[in-house]
Amino acid sequence: MNTPETRVATSVLVIGTGGAGLRAAIELAERGVDVLAIGKRPKTDAHTTLAAGGINAALATMDPEDTWQQHAADTIQESYLLADPETVRVVTEGAAEGIADLVRYGMPFHRESDGRISQRYFGAHTYRRTAYAGDYTGLEIQRTLVARAKQLDVPILDSVYITRLLVHDNAVFGAYGFDVGDGTRYVIHADAVILAAGGHTRIWRRTSSRRDENNGDSFRLAVEAGCRIRDAELVQFHPSGLIAPENAAGTLVSEAARGEGGILRNQLGERFMARYDADRMELSTRDRVALAAYTEIKEGRGTPDGGVWLDVSHLPHDTIMKKLPRVYQTLMELQMLDITKAPIEVAPTAHYSMGGVWVRPEDHGTDVDGLYAIGEASSGLHGANRLGGNSLIELLVFGRITGRAAAEYSTNLQAQRRSVEALAAARAEVDVLLAADGPENVRAMQRAVRDIMTEHAGVVRDEGGLVKGLAHLDELETRLADIGVHPDIAGFQDLAHAFDLKAALLSARATIETAIERRETRGCHNRSDYPDLDPSLRVNLVWSGPGSVAREAIPPIPAEVEALMREVSAEGKLVE
Repeated sequence: MNTPETRVATSVLVIGTGGAGLRAAIELAERGVDVLAIGKRPKTDAHTTLAAGGINAALATMDPEDTWQQHAADTIQESYLLADPETVRVVTEGAAEGIADLVRYGMPFHRESDGRISQRYFGAHTYRRTAYAGDYTGLEIQRTLVARAKQLDVPILDSVYITRLLVHDNAVFGAYGFDVGDGTRYVIHADAVILAAGGHTRIWRRTSSRRDENNGDSFRLAVEAGCRIRDAELVQFHPSGLIAPENAAGTLVSEAARGEGGILRNQLGERFMARYDADRMELSTRDRVALAAYTEIKEGRGTPDGGVWLDVSHLPHDTIMKKLPRVYQTLMELQMLDITKAPIEVAPTAHYSMGGVWVRPEDHGTDVDGLYAIGEASSGLHGANRLGGNSLIELLVFGRITGRAAAEYSTNLQAQRRSVEALAAARAEVDVLLAADGPENVRAMQRAVRDIMTEHAGVVRDEGGLVKGLAHLDELETRLADIGVHPDIAGFQDLAHAFDLKAALLSARATIETAIERRETRGCHNRSDYPDLDPSLRVNLVWSGPGSVAREAIPPIPAEVEALMREVSAEGKLVE
């Protein structure tokens, strides 16, 4: 097949142009290292832009008593003891520097009248340590990083889909991909690769991810390169995702709606959180509120469309317009619903992959030499429940650290080992899919994956359902050989969807197989057949391919951090 290929060489390739990828690229550029960043969607519209609430760091601008050690203690406590203590230390101790970097780049944080960066409470934080910019913190961070990357002339390729990492003798030497618009192939040679392509929450029916993101690209690319996945079963479900319209199902209603006094009711009009957390009610943690809403729906007290009601209409009109402007605007645009007058129909929605590619805590290096993973693609920080506001600071801290590590790796590399066979296999994979003319529709099969995961591996799981889910995945994997891929005048999106499907199938299998192995209920992972927490399962589950799940011991918590761990009151705080 005579297909045009563009060949590019760089010292470090960054895959993903969200907050994590851009921060790593900026670090490399500031160090004078040749870098190329590639994203499959526009850099101005990365998933990072959807993060609303804020970013954590123990700056002590509001509460002088706060320390990174207390931030670490809160993170580990909220993780149900599954977070890696060294990863937690690196992030919490380096958080202030991460904020300082953003300020240096021009980030418009909300500030107090005397110039201090404002910080507010999020759920399960001992002190006020969440810095913010209105209710669009992630958008401002992304804008700031895009502007800094432009200042540094960081080359960024939008709309290029990476299909395979190029590996020889367990060392990465680049990646292969194609332009989603015109199909041009790309061969990128690189000394090191930083994988920052997000998580796998799009494989559920309702998700806060948009249509063509977070299908598990990072999982597939890493596993096929020789890496392992840690804690794939630990997925955070946000309590309040929209049910309608169908093309926007899962779109988040910010937890600020509950933080400002929103009330959850079932179809009977009952304020049902009294049954699940009478002390904290709607200000309980994400995992508990999501489980409560799921239970109400499952036991027949939900709305006819399978949701519950989130009501802010009793709040003063001025409060809604000032404190919840994006929620108001979103509901008007999507449903023509005036939230000052009517409640919002919501249901739990897959929101965040707390597991991800196995990485070393010190530099986020993987099992493959020269390959690193950061952001939601990686694992180690969040355990079984992510502390609200930690995801954004993780991007900055490990973007900086991993950028530095990749720079050093590239500088010290004496020779780049390449493989003609590896490149030929990557090229053939695309050729085979483009020639596929079977009867199976890729989009229909993607929907089937989402149905399987929603039905059998959602908020609450049990062994029987998970095993059935695996059997259904087996059937889909068999049907994969009969798909049809049909690029058209609009571009090569159908080819991208085929790779998304492959990623979704791998990610779904990793999730279900680790969910079967975790025979307990811990944080976001609810097993109705094992309702109690099992101390012997205070381990990370590491998946290295179909049927291969290993238990990995978690290092001890440092004494200075463990001494600060305690349940934190949510009174007067925003939820996470």
